[in-house]
Amino acid sequence: MIPFEYRTPKNLKEVHATLKEFGGDAKLLAGGTALVIMMKQRLVRPSCLVALRSVRGLNGIEVKDGGLSIGGLATHREVESSSLVRRRLPMLAETFHHVATIRIRNLATVGGGLAHADPNQDPPPSLIALGATVKATSASGSRVIPLDEFFKDYYETVLNPDEIITELFVPKVAPNTGAAYIKFLPRTADDYATVSAAAVLTLDKTHKTIVDVRIALGSVGVTPIRATAAEAVLRGQPLKAEAFAEAGEKAKGAVDPLSDFRGSAAYKKDMAAVFVRRALEKALADIRQQAKAKAAPKPAAKKKVAKKKKGKRK
Repeated sequence: MIPFEYRTPKNLKEVHATLKEFGGDAKLLAGGTALVIMMKQRLVRPSCLVALRSVRGLNGIEVKDGGLSIGGLATHREVESSSLVRRRLPMLAETFHHVATIRIRNLATVGGGLAHADPNQDPPPSLIALGATVKATSASGSRVIPLDEFFKDYYETVLNPDEIITELFVPKVAPNTGAAYIKFLPRTADDYATVSAAAVLTLDKTHKTIVDVRIALGSVGVTPIRATAAEAVLRGQPLKAEAFAEAGEKAKGAVDPLSDFRGSAAYKKDMAAVFVRRALEKALADIRQQAKAKAAPKPAAKKKVAKKKKGKRK
């Protein structure tokens, strides 16, 4: 075992002070599901581990500015099982449900997963499609980073060595919006995807025109990818089934997959087109399901019958 110092700060001020003290040689430890494995494999050799479990106030999930604010130390399981997330953004809860196993989800944190920047993870495509941002803080202040600008390369982000993710913010979705996340799993249910795709689709009031759309993919490049060319095919256009297939073909031009035991690069590229189309179809089905539920007659409220009080006999 390579020796290292172990710090357990109680607040962000102590976290920032420790990161400043050790510079780039310190590593933040939240759930540890990725970092510990990398340390065992000698891929990273920090001189100090900064454990974050004692830092309070960074694992909340609450409504903020109409959207959802999720603390950087919230676990994947907390997001998956949150009644607030399930009610307001069921697609996000479903995405976190797809992450590995329940044992991993009980440990892995939202901020830690994003900072790890593995391009095969499930949450980033959905979060990018939802227009999410992260708040990164350091001793010198804080900044908000759109998630589609957050990932730079394989296991690399725009975070500075002294920054920590304190909040993930997912804005409120517009009316007449559907969202979907799907992944292709050729092996086991807890494996990384061969290809994953997320789509957030917004229609006009008549449900005949596409007002806006955001599409993102995972496992098909060195970072999660936003398919802007595929979005441009659809945005502002009449709703047509064949347009989804066209968008899928456009998405193929955005991806640059690597061949591995989950599939060849050519196969993943073809699957990217298929899964973009399927994600869009599922998002459309979500819109229609919402409209159907909204139009359904509500059950009549039961009238309360007041019981007459019997008068006392004199």
